[in-house]
This record gives sequence, C-alpha cells and structure tokens, in this order.
Amino acid sequence: MVIRQLEYLVALAREKHFARAAEACSVSQPALSTALRQLEDELQVPIVERGHRFQGFTREGACVLDWAKKILADRDGLAQELAMLQQGLAGRLRIGAVPSALPIVSLITSPFAQSHPAVTVSVLSQTSIQIEAGLENFEIDVGVTYLDNEPLRHVRSLPLYQEDYILLMPADQAAASRRTIRWVEAAELPLCLLTPTMQNRRIIDGIFRSVGCSPHAAVETDSIINLCSHVRSGPWSSVMPRALLHLFGVPAGTRALRLVEPEATRTVGLVMADRDPPSPLARGLFDTARTLNLDAELQGTPLQPPSS
Repeated sequence: MVIRQLEYLVALAREKHFARAAEACSVSQPALSTALRQLEDELQVPIVERGHRFQGFTREGACVLDWAKKILADRDGLAQELAMLQQGLAGRLRIGAVPSALPIVSLITSPFAQSHPAVTVSVLSQTSIQIEAGLENFEIDVGVTYLDNEPLRHVRSLPLYQEDYILLMPADQAAASRRTIRWVEAAELPLCLLTPTMQNRRIIDGIFRSVGCSPHAAVETDSIINLCSHVRSGPWSSVMPRALLHLFGVPAGTRALRLVEPEATRTVGLVMADRDPPSPLARGLFDTARTLNLDAELQGTPLQPPSS
C-alpha cells in the first residue's frame, strides 16, 4: 500500500467520477483505476462497486475510505509538526464557519496570521451540520459554530463569545426610533430570515416559540449580506446577531433595536476533532483564540449610527 493509492481513493470519493478524480490527482484515468485495483488486490477486498460509471463503494470500501482519510490526515499532521519544529507552523488551515459567525472570524485569523505568516488560511461558509461532518471526514481543521444549542459529537471546544440578537429594520418604520423591541412585537413585522437549514434560524424560531409566536418569513436566504440588502431596499425587518454590526456598523437607511423579553444569548466557539495528537494548525488557532476577549470587543459595538 502506498499513500498515493489512498489519495486516489479519497479523490474518487470526493469527485464521484473516475475521470474527474484522475484529473484532480494529475494522472490518467487508467493509472488511477489500476492503482485502485492494486489496492484491492493487496487488501484482498472489493473497494469500488464495478460498472461503466462510478456507483459507490462496497461495505469494505467504505471502511477502507475512512482509514484512508485518517492516514492522510495523520500524514499531513506529521508534516506540519515537523515543519513547526524547524521553522514554525506552515501549511493550510481550513476553517468552516456558520454564516452568523463569519463577521468575527477575522478577529481570530488576523492575530493568528501575524504569529504564523507561513500558514495560508481558508475560510468556508458552512452549516453547523457541514462543520461536524467536515471535522469527522478530515475536510476542515477547525469549525466556528454554536456550542450550546444542538449537540456536538467527538469535538474539543473553546467558547469565543456570547451571541445576542438585534432587530434590523428600515429607518422609516414607526418603531425605528426606539432602542429596544420585544420578540412578540418583532413577530408581527414582515421578516426576512436565514433558511431553516441554518442553526441561527432554528435558534431564532425557538426563541419566538418560547414567547408563543410563530412568525412567517416573507424572504429566506442563506446569506447574512442578503438579509441586510433586503432590509435596506424593502419593507422587511430581520433578526440578526449583534456581532454583524462589528463588521458593517448599522447599514445606511436602517436602525438596530435590541431584542428583549427575553434577552436571549447563545455561545459561539471553536471546535476541532477530538483526536490525539490534534492537528498542529488547529491547536495553533485555539492557542491564539485563548488570548482574545471577543465578548468585550463585540459588546462595545454601538447599536445606532454615529449621527443618531
């Protein structure tokens, strides 16, 4: 068995197509197919379901694939560890972040990058479910997600800040001159919200249910920026994390009201796979995050534009 065969196997699982997997590995399709047959011969089990097109993996193949991902991740971790001993952290740090946390990711990656200039940082917008799967499948190194809402399995976590909520609404609405608004009042407004596939939306729906409301979202999107755009250009209001204002401030033509009764919060934090030894890059980001006080920084974000 050679590492290259395992790389071909993982590429095939990712691409679900022999030709695309071969292209991704910079080899010919016959070379990839031959290498996988050699792997089957060595392990004495069928790995790939045979057919004119890729049809999936056998039960044994799925087991081999899981081990292949782990072996390749351990290979990468070893290379990172050795590089760190010689010249400091290097490589690519892959971060998956829920959309509601994307505005704050740079508060962690910026000091991390300053301390580790040889590391390339890649940030992906993902759902909490995708983050959990990505950690399990060695597709990302770290997640930024909710820690206390839906259960997380097989991860190590580090709290970053408490997410609280505002209602962003057009400045010409009657309630826009206020500082606060109750959740039951917000439920009566025309709303645009994230899609139900996003944990932030499920949190918001749960808070509304806790006060006996079930509002209808006239617009749904998986983009925080798109929510802001709809509030600026239409009659809609939106429930958003206060952390959003740290990046954008209060968008022109809108007002931000603190949502009360209840004053709900959720914990957002870092997660990495619960494995030993941990990924050096993930461990490095955790170490950087421990030196930060994001709660203090985010709570200082004003809810009104400077001219108000």
